[in-house]
Amino acid sequence: MSTTIQKVATKRELNRFIRFNYKLYKTSQYSVPDLFDDMLLTFNKKRNAAFEFCEADYFLAYKEGKIVGRVAAIINHRANETWNKKEVRFGWIDFIDDAEVSEALLKCVEEWGKERGMTDVVGPLGFTDLDAEGMLIEGYDQLSTMATTYNYSYYPEHMERLGFRKEADWVEYQIYIPETIPDKHKRIAELVQRKYNLQVRKYSSRKKIAREYGQAIFDLVNEAYKPLYGYSALTQHQIDQYIKIYLGVLDLRMVSLITEADGTLVAVGISMPSLSVALQKAHGRLLPFGWYYLLKALFMKRRSKVLDLLLVAVKPEYQNKGVNALLFVDLIQAYQKLGFEYAESNPELELNNKVQAQWEYFETRQHKRRRAYTKEIKV
Repeated sequence: MSTTIQKVATKRELNRFIRFNYKLYKTSQYSVPDLFDDMLLTFNKKRNAAFEFCEADYFLAYKEGKIVGRVAAIINHRANETWNKKEVRFGWIDFIDDAEVSEALLKCVEEWGKERGMTDVVGPLGFTDLDAEGMLIEGYDQLSTMATTYNYSYYPEHMERLGFRKEADWVEYQIYIPETIPDKHKRIAELVQRKYNLQVRKYSSRKKIAREYGQAIFDLVNEAYKPLYGYSALTQHQIDQYIKIYLGVLDLRMVSLITEADGTLVAVGISMPSLSVALQKAHGRLLPFGWYYLLKALFMKRRSKVLDLLLVAVKPEYQNKGVNALLFVDLIQAYQKLGFEYAESNPELELNNKVQAQWEYFETRQHKRRRAYTKEIKV
């Protein structure tokens, strides 16, 4: 029986769209499920601020009456204008190991994009850079993170068979927490702090850090990430959402701000305990007991020995001047006290030498790689 594609049109179908991923990876020890409620927010066209400049539809693939695949078709008009592109994105793509299914899903995205004047299809990408990006092409035996997606090894084989080529790669590292801060790292941090009269700011109140630096953190992200592949600046509505969602759950011992003497923010580092195992135990649900596993991972003493580096941003004029050393001298001390063994870098563009240079004084292991693919849409 042939594959049929159906656009998600009801709340019930959207639930099935989200849950297909959970079912496909139910037996995988490496996949980490998204929180179901977070996905409902992400795909809600009225509540997700990205829809100020994005349009999207979601599609399910059926075979013999069963769901066998899913994909989101997305146009980020802001990114297309920024980079002078006419690209339709495919995101949240999952499919069984069946060539007919993957071809039908991606052909659907191509046709959807062509109807809207697009000339190329690219992905996996989300609405913005703060969504998961890239298809795993190395590291299938490694546990995924909250900020990334897992996929089976047959996915890239399907992409290549369908004529997709490499657009961009991201690499991921395990960064081992040293027992003592490297001397050279410490000297650079001290020199930079004196030379530029910088201050390390710490907070114990989430409300206070949100009030005093919430806006500044995401303004800095916009400034620092502007040159990166596919980036489109966050709008004020998005910034307001992220301040509310993220700053309210952070362990502030794992957040460092670097400022000039007058308080101007020049660098920020945000990390948190890994939630990978907790999300697996919660099966992507807060209720009935998912909240317990997540709170335990975030705040209890017997937390994971792994941490996630969620965000590192440095003001462009301070990049390559050693400010990252000052940032991590503070953070490493917190990691040591909290008993972490290593950090997950999460995806870094393989050509972003500025980011990868900051790990040169640490023991690291590059253990994952993911890829964005592209293909020209035939007229």
